[in-house]
Amino acid sequence: MTQTLADAVRGYLQYLVVERGLAANTIESYRRDLRRYSSVLAGRGKIALGDVTAADVAGFLASLREGDEEHAALAVSSAARAVIAVRGLHAFAVTQGLAELDPARDVPPPSPPRRLPKAITLAEVERLLAASGPGPEEGVDPRLLRDRALLEFLYGTGARISEATGLDIDELQLDPADPAVRLIGKGGKHRIAPVGRYAARALEAYLVRARPALAPTCPAVFVNARGGRLTRQGAWGVLTAAATRAGLPGVSPHTLRHSFATHMLDGGADIRVVQELLGHASVTTTQIYTLITIDRLREVYASSHPRALG
Repeated sequence: MTQTLADAVRGYLQYLVVERGLAANTIESYRRDLRRYSSVLAGRGKIALGDVTAADVAGFLASLREGDEEHAALAVSSAARAVIAVRGLHAFAVTQGLAELDPARDVPPPSPPRRLPKAITLAEVERLLAASGPGPEEGVDPRLLRDRALLEFLYGTGARISEATGLDIDELQLDPADPAVRLIGKGGKHRIAPVGRYAARALEAYLVRARPALAPTCPAVFVNARGGRLTRQGAWGVLTAAATRAGLPGVSPHTLRHSFATHMLDGGADIRVVQELLGHASVTTTQIYTLITIDRLREVYASSHPRALG
């Protein structure tokens, strides 16, 4: 092939403008990325499109992450955008018959670092729960008893917010000897989860002393002041209000789920058990929580072992 890389870049950018109608800012970013790509390959003596190999594309990616005398190292997101531009260029070249092979096909853009779920400490959980409403032995405000029961339930079972708001009375079994709940998770998958003593007591107080006044006929466990099922937005508002009162900004319903999993693993629970309790289809999803506990172990080790730090 005699097509030059520079000509292919010009044709590809024109295609993005005319055929794809991409925004001007996006086009400019692609132009800048592909200009740098062409420059790096020219430095390797690669001018013709057909001379580019997968090793050249991988080397370009490495140069983006490492930086050089003229360019600072790029963040993962910026490097990923540049590689996406390069992959688009070579795919375009093959489609248009400008090249026989696509050297970028097997060079994926870098993945962003895995963000660890946010978990709060047990002391912070207790502060949040205390701020949500009265305990089972206190007060009679129906909505506050509901709020306390909801947050105790979320933390005590690890349920998703949608599972809690979708829960019906007949799916809850508060037998004192073995309280449990049947949760309907993603894809309609059912699972049975135990309900802890604190959550069970909060639920009993709410169901006996508050729910009849709020919604005597609605099948939902958690109801709103109008007698209907509490929505996800309503449940989010309950948590946000409690978190604000507790001085815990940034707490979300998923925070309680993450905290449930993290505290279970910290307490010695087997990861397969936590997987079942969370309703994860794969243990790989659950394994991200082990990263949090490993970090915690490192902190304890560094602060406790007499020869941990030099």
